Amino acid sequence: MLLIGHGISVRADLPIPEWLFGWAAAMVLVVSFVALAVLWPEPRLQRRTWRPLPGRIGRFLAIRPVEIVCGAIGVFLLGVVIYSGLRGVDVPEANFASMFVYVGFWVGLVPLSVLFGDVFRAFNPWRAIGRAAAWVAQKASRSDLPAPLEYPERLGRWPAAIGLFAFTALELVYADGDKPESVAIAALAYSALTFIGMALYGVERWVERGEAFSVYFNLFSRLSPVETRDGEVGLRRPLSGLPSLELLPGTVAVLAVMIGTVTFDGASEAPLWSGISPDIASFFQDVGLSPQRAFELAFLAGLTGAVLFVAGFYRLGILGAKSVGGGFSASRLANEFVHSLVPIALAYVAAHYFTLLMFDGQRLFYVISDPLGKGSDLFGTAGAQPDLGWIGANAIWYWQVGFVVAGHVAALILAHDKALALYEDAKQAVRSQYWMLAIMVGFTSLALWLLSQANA
Repeated sequence: MLLIGHGISVRADLPIPEWLFGWAAAMVLVVSFVALAVLWPEPRLQRRTWRPLPGRIGRFLAIRPVEIVCGAIGVFLLGVVIYSGLRGVDVPEANFASMFVYVGFWVGLVPLSVLFGDVFRAFNPWRAIGRAAAWVAQKASRSDLPAPLEYPERLGRWPAAIGLFAFTALELVYADGDKPESVAIAALAYSALTFIGMALYGVERWVERGEAFSVYFNLFSRLSPVETRDGEVGLRRPLSGLPSLELLPGTVAVLAVMIGTVTFDGASEAPLWSGISPDIASFFQDVGLSPQRAFELAFLAGLTGAVLFVAGFYRLGILGAKSVGGGFSASRLANEFVHSLVPIALAYVAAHYFTLLMFDGQRLFYVISDPLGKGSDLFGTAGAQPDLGWIGANAIWYWQVGFVVAGHVAALILAHDKALALYEDAKQAVRSQYWMLAIMVGFTSLALWLLSQANA
């Protein structure tokens, strides 16, 4: 067992065999680029195909009472996180607050979003509280409430990008970020800021653009074949929810944070970072900071550097695509193709946090019986231990490589389809994808290298 940047113990993975690097990159190159160029001559994902679930199932799942129940569950879980964080034992592995936030919420909701659509929207506790407060205020005033402020277009998704970066800094930078009390205080502070945003710009507008976790899980949900439209749940073509992503300022930053923070989480386990981080920390100590604060600043610098690296690498590929012609600005191309980074973000999350979810996900169910860590056993599972042997190390390696390769293949499909819709000349569209291919292969190689750095 070892700590992998989360404050939660997971089983160590052995390094991936080196030959898989070449094979994975070759698969991305051959399967994605050549096959798409030959077999995908026109855009297929730009049209939003959707059909409701059979019978009345789709309408039932989206009716107001179901939405209220889901919201109430979300509010209850938020309350349990705050209460257990403040009143429970200060041991992350034994307290519901840390286990739920870092395992069940942050990691567990990702596959649920990909499989079942934007489930977080239904359970979002801040949205539920904001809508309930607006309804109560409306009834109490007996007149129309003042209209919220118009959301500044230049803000776009920048508040969400900042919020996601702050959360990952709590997890990966702050020395006590895994402590239950820290998690509870962070939840209270984030709730206050979220309610301020809702009060200023309206509940739905803030949820769609400014609330970090809503934006985060919604991006993953756009990979899903499940979509709620006009008060009814239905099915769409997989991946087709991403091309319709609204082009807003800050979207590239959100994806850079999503990929960059996981990149740093993996790189922080590598000998490269363990070799240079003490030197960075020493610099901060020389200016008068304590050793702990110096290391926190060193990790913050590393986290920021990883996000900037991802953003810069993507920008480099976009500048290459711009050189192909077509009359598009670099900013336009960056926004047009940013949705293709979502499967890459999913690949990084799935590969890096696979064992965390598989093993500490079991522990989360046991902690539910004793959320405060003080000896209760509500469901008779408090004393159980996770089974660490149900999946072998070799199987873990291949699952992780599979996630990485599949995610990058999906990214190339999205980029290729968008290029065909964007460029008038099909040959020019294919040429632009040389650069996107370079981006995808680069991200693939980086992801596999990071996985290979896991210590046995």
